[in-house]
Amino acid sequence: MIVCCGEALIDMLPRDIVGEGMGYLPVSGGAVFNTAITLGRLGESAGFFTGLSTDLFGQQIEASLKASNVDARFCKRQDLPTTLAFVKLTDGHAEYAFYDENSAGRMITSDDLPTFEDDVSALHFGAISLIPDPCGSTYEALMTREAPSRVISFDPNIRPTFIQDEATYRKRMERMLGLADIIKVSDEDLAWLMPGAGFEDAAAKMIGSGASVVLMTKGAEGVEAITRSGKSFVPAAKATVVDTVGAGDSFNGGFLAGLNRQGLLNKQALAQISNDDLQLALRLAADVAAITVSRAGANPPWQKELA
Repeated sequence: MIVCCGEALIDMLPRDIVGEGMGYLPVSGGAVFNTAITLGRLGESAGFFTGLSTDLFGQQIEASLKASNVDARFCKRQDLPTTLAFVKLTDGHAEYAFYDENSAGRMITSDDLPTFEDDVSALHFGAISLIPDPCGSTYEALMTREAPSRVISFDPNIRPTFIQDEATYRKRMERMLGLADIIKVSDEDLAWLMPGAGFEDAAAKMIGSGASVVLMTKGAEGVEAITRSGKSFVPAAKATVVDTVGAGDSFNGGFLAGLNRQGLLNKQALAQISNDDLQLALRLAADVAAITVSRAGANPPWQKELA
């Protein structure tokens, strides 16, 4: 099982209402949630850990997880509100306004951490759930606890406008990067994390700190990957872009699925991954992301759509 650990929220998506003007449609979302449902839809054994509200939006999120075959038993249920993210789309690119104070997702602590059985091979972390506390410290504590024995996938997914205490957040990112086996960044993430560094130099530093695979997605250009034995590139699959919401998140799910199908989600195998095996996983991830961007919102494909 691959367990995704991080935010689940309600995206309030803008919609034109005939005769009324602009309205909002509540849709289950969140970067880590999107990766979880991608894995579930691809037929992988997927689990999810977050602070989950018992309110009507929390019930909607739980139903969405179930509908995409994601196991929600690790979630901590709390009688607190669900995080809301109001979305503004400009030329297909999303901007967000978050309402997160005292939410179920934000208020989880280390006392809420789940216990995993041996069938959990990998954990995925990232995105805005690592910015505020107590949830940011909670996810870091979970990664620290599990990193010695399970594969750790990490997508920082930096959102500079949400960061209030930059010094504290940078230190957390440095520690978590040092614990990860798989690291995926965008060019914007890299520019924030390591200003002025090129991808090869940054990847070499991350691999020197323990990572096995470092990826940089380049949108329509494709994805570049560096491992301990070399580097690889896979072009993006052709797609008519409707919007880019959830593209990177579904890429993460596709990549983890591609590794898992080859039996590579253990630390030893991942450290010795061949270029051919890496290419197969990257190709699946790129195909998954291409379908996601071809339709509105974070709506990753089912395995039958790829077949």
